[in-house]
Amino acid sequence: MTSEQAVAFLLFAAVAAGTPGPSNLLLTATGANVGVLRGLPCLLGVSVGMGVMMFLVAFGLGSVVLANPTVLRVLNWVGAAFMLWLAWKIATAGRSDLDPRRKPVGFSGAAAFQWINPKSWLVCASAAGTYLHAGSRGAVAQAMAFGGLFVLASLPCCFVWLAFGATAQRWLRTDRARRTFNIAMGALLAGSVLLILL
Repeated sequence: MTSEQAVAFLLFAAVAAGTPGPSNLLLTATGANVGVLRGLPCLLGVSVGMGVMMFLVAFGLGSVVLANPTVLRVLNWVGAAFMLWLAWKIATAGRSDLDPRRKPVGFSGAAAFQWINPKSWLVCASAAGTYLHAGSRGAVAQAMAFGGLFVLASLPCCFVWLAFGATAQRWLRTDRARRTFNIAMGALLAGSVLLILL
């Protein structure tokens, strides 16, 4: 990958990671409910999970999944069910869910979430289709570069969403304000399920 290609891919990754989507809604809700420090494992899970997915899709797994309509449809329905469950958990989170002993969405949960996130699949498939070059180094080297660069670009972009949620904590001091915020985040996440099912 040339330096020009790397810069172009970094810009693509920053835009893809920084724009609204299910993972960023998850980070915002996590930040609002547990703060930045306790939300860092979720942030790392989103970024690293997406980087691993980017590597595997660019290396070839994505073409197998995307070429098999039955596998893709099953993944879509499983993903939709999980996202609706997660939306329900976010929307119904109450004061007791803010107990410091209660674990927020962690690294593995956030990383696994990327595999059922429709935006993640669209980003990875379009990145592989746009930035893979036959004349460049082999598929493994290119896929590793894509995964690593995506993690590098997404960490600061996704951190903004986590920090935004944590900043919102000062306005969410009452049970009513927090409940309204959680319902809005849950509803937005549930709305993103339409991307999977349509």
